[in-house]
Amino acid sequence: MRARKTETELRQEQIVAAALDMISAEGVHALSIVGIAERVGIVPSALYRHFKGKDDVLDGVLALLERRLLRNVTQVRKQTPDALSRLRLLLMKQAQMLSENRGIPHIVFSDGIYTGHPERKAKVAEIMQSHLSRIQKIIEEGQQKGAIREDVAPTTASVMFLGMILPAAVLGNLTEGGFDLIAHVEKAWPVFVRCIATNNKSQS
Repeated sequence: MRARKTETELRQEQIVAAALDMISAEGVHALSIVGIAERVGIVPSALYRHFKGKDDVLDGVLALLERRLLRNVTQVRKQTPDALSRLRLLLMKQAQMLSENRGIPHIVFSDGIYTGHPERKAKVAEIMQSHLSRIQKIIEEGQQKGAIREDVAPTTASVMFLGMILPAAVLGNLTEGGFDLIAHVEKAWPVFVRCIATNNKSQS
């Protein structure tokens, strides 16, 4: 049985979630200890009991993103054994996550995350590569079971999969939510399936 989270762990999660909300609303450059503390409802000095400073909070945001990406893959694996169904469920989970957390594209693409922090840039690359490898694994399993064409390159298909989501999420940010990410991925999914499925049928 999983142990209950301590008060410290819960507070740290609140701080990181508030930082992600602030990035979503105002961008990476607007992130501040004072602003985060106001969102959590604590004084800035209390925040320093949990994080050394803004850079430490940003590292916490990256860890949160990593956990959420892993959780999404774990959940779809439990929901169905079918590779195409797993990919569709994962696509919708990722789109929902990005719709609710518009700061994530800032974290992935913003120079404000990387400038002066090569180790953080390497961490973002590691998170994205690990996520791509999990998608690639699902595609390879689909090939082994005959659901996905053998001539499909799993590495290429995994990048194409992310390509249905991330650029659209950026467009959603640029238009202040005027671009419907969920509607986009629902329309993009049948096109993707026609490119990779052996039976050339879209799965709705």
